[in-house]
Amino acid sequence: MDGSRGVAGTGLGQTRSLSVGGVLLGGKAPVVVQSMLTVQTTDVDACLTQIAQLASAGCELVRLAVPSSAALGAFGRICKASPLPVIADIHFDYRLALKALQQGAAKLRINPGNIGDTEGVDAIIDAAGAAGIPIRIGVNAGSLATEFAERCDLTLFEKLVASAMAFVEHFESRGFRDIVLSAKAHDVRTTVKAYRLLAHKLPHIPLHLGVTEAGTLQQGTVKSAAALGALLLDGIGDTLRVSLTADPVEEVRVAWELLAACGLRRRTPELVSCPTCGRCEIDLIPIATEVQQRLQHLQKPLTVAVMGCVVNGPGEAKDADVGVACGKGKAAIFSKGKVLYTVDEPHIIEALFKELDRL
Repeated sequence: MDGSRGVAGTGLGQTRSLSVGGVLLGGKAPVVVQSMLTVQTTDVDACLTQIAQLASAGCELVRLAVPSSAALGAFGRICKASPLPVIADIHFDYRLALKALQQGAAKLRINPGNIGDTEGVDAIIDAAGAAGIPIRIGVNAGSLATEFAERCDLTLFEKLVASAMAFVEHFESRGFRDIVLSAKAHDVRTTVKAYRLLAHKLPHIPLHLGVTEAGTLQQGTVKSAAALGALLLDGIGDTLRVSLTADPVEEVRVAWELLAACGLRRRTPELVSCPTCGRCEIDLIPIATEVQQRLQHLQKPLTVAVMGCVVNGPGEAKDADVGVACGKGKAAIFSKGKVLYTVDEPHIIEALFKELDRL
């Protein structure tokens, strides 16, 4: 199940299509999932191990900090060995971006507001253009264009949009078109307002969605789901990163769950499970938890139901490919609303996955 920005949402139009190391982004391409490494760039083995873990979880693009010239050699080795296209994350020093291009970066992420003078930004634009490498212009609430940062007549989301638009205008004035744009804040409302306005003002520019500094696993998941879910349902967004203070594999898992919940893309089965109530005569929570954990390793776009009683059983979950409706010490295994057979409580999970294996 795939999806892209445009007709399914607000009908905002179709963004430009570009390639990041062979991964299509924008246009009619599905929303791309990406994450960022948390280990030191100079530790090549650790980086490649984490990239492999992210790729296994469904990550499609990976970003890596290039904080100094000392990291460039390792960055180049990582680019050559990585199974995923590698994006160089550059701040403050434009020369690092130029050298990262030479080392094999598939894309650059810069914030022109903190790179320095215009000459440095222009050097990056021209080098990336000559190499055919896209650039994400990443505007954050903490690093706005200087001409907008201190203006009291603008709200924060207006400053984000004004900064982003000014940067895009400058890039395009130099003939550079392979632009991806982000305008992140840690506040949900600010983020949503900024992206909605950017999608209206710059309908041709692919947008990278994210809530910056969203927090730890639970808080960050909730904030990201609130903001990015609203935008995706509007048809806004071409790629996303769920930023969590957690293992980056969790970012990828949450991203896929979010895309699936919005009806855009699905990689693993969807679990439909009831919250339980006084009618439930079985300990459903550990059953549902184990089923969810095991489903993460099954790459089939199916729907699996775990229901606590006959009220929420085959009737409300009749569309499930496979499901279980529990009773006292027993459960009915069903498919597409039709009961197949019953099993005793200790054999529920085994029977459920036996039916899944047949699909």
